[in-house]
Amino acid sequence: MKYIKTKWGMLKHFFVMPIITSVLIPMVIMDIWMEIYHRICFPLCGIKYVKRSNYILIDRHKLKYLNIFEKIYCVYCGYGNGVVRYWSEIAAETEYYWCGIQHAKKQGFKVPPHHEKFAKYNDEKDFEEKYL
Repeated sequence: MKYIKTKWGMLKHFFVMPIITSVLIPMVIMDIWMEIYHRICFPLCGIKYVKRSNYILIDRHKLKYLNIFEKIYCVYCGYGNGVVRYWSEIAAETEYYWCGIQHAKKQGFKVPPHHEKFAKYNDEKDFEEKYL
């Protein structure tokens, strides 16, 4: 909660908060669509469901020392960050099913941990051992 110590914080936050919270509408729409995708496509492809509750935790609003606005924003952040991590895991499982090949090595690229189980880039033997 670094914003509390920010100089001129209230004025900046007055302008920033509507933009930040406006993301909620497309986020909820995307969440509904991802859940439809997840619930229909995963069983058809034989992919195990990703457990939603392992990624989304909304509990900070229960803290008695937060004011009402802080509680609302803590719900928003718990949902927003959790749901994006949840989508990321769904995307990772999808990628593993459909395209389990690592990318070419590129300096600065942050290799996702789930790529470790993929076939190495441009390694036909590794590809055949893993998938054929």
